[in-house]
Amino acid sequence: MEMIPTRDGFGKEIVELGKLNEKIVVLSGDLEDATRAEYFRDAFPERFFNLGIAEQDVVGTAAGLTFHGFIPLACSFAVFLTNRAYDMIRLDVCYNNRNVKVVCSHAGLTVGEDGASAQCLEDFAIMRVLPNIKVICPVDVIEAKKATRAIISEDGPMYMRTSRAPLPVITKDSDPFIIGKANVIREGKDVSIIGCGMMVSEALSAAEILKKENIDARVINMHTIKPIDQEMIIKCAKETGAIVSAEEHQANGGLGSAIAEVLAKTTPVPMEMVAVNDTFGESGSPQELLKAYHLKDVDIVKAAKKAIERKK
Repeated sequence: MEMIPTRDGFGKEIVELGKLNEKIVVLSGDLEDATRAEYFRDAFPERFFNLGIAEQDVVGTAAGLTFHGFIPLACSFAVFLTNRAYDMIRLDVCYNNRNVKVVCSHAGLTVGEDGASAQCLEDFAIMRVLPNIKVICPVDVIEAKKATRAIISEDGPMYMRTSRAPLPVITKDSDPFIIGKANVIREGKDVSIIGCGMMVSEALSAAEILKKENIDARVINMHTIKPIDQEMIIKCAKETGAIVSAEEHQANGGLGSAIAEVLAKTTPVPMEMVAVNDTFGESGSPQELLKAYHLKDVDIVKAAKKAIERKK
């Protein structure tokens, strides 16, 4: 299976979009090589601004540019923009409902050897709590291109997480992508595994393991954490009666929490969460860390069996 970082899809697509719309501009916190914003810099140097290691200025300047009709993309590592520039995202962008796209790479444990200080495990939680903003996590490089097109074409604040690590390419060019509408990757009747980002491929692997034990698992790509696809969650709850969430994020406040909020209000069913459990990461290879923090297919299998058992 082909393995490509989703940041590459973002970087290439924003160049194509830049050819069509001269109002698109990109701002960087001195990490354009790592976020792939460098592709846009090389193609359109007059529309690229490196503001240095000054993430608050990146977001504030981006918000200001929207008043002149520009569509700015603010780019850096997730841990820097969502944490250091949180106040600016909250007030300058979300409170004023400005058309700023915050695109961050290097989130989750698969940042790897850079260690705990660079592994942002809380970005979904702190972004989705803000009014007006939408939160997106593409599953692969193909979907990252579609998501980039979508956040540019839709007005308003957006947050998109991309990966540093190469992720399996599991979607096709013909697959639909609509913000707020999840995609069924695999049908199943016994349990629904709802994942985002790199955890969808782990969910597919888990479904194959479960199949050998005569357990039929449905796999959902919930690429939009906010607005969450309530219709899909309710459908899965009613048809399979058990839910497992899978995310490269803290268990608190992320995709699993968003799903649980829907279930609690509409269709309570047994649910298990596969996520990082209230701890920071550490330095190591992506696969070592996914195994150590219980984010592998075998961990999803255990969670699925537990949720199914609770149905009884």
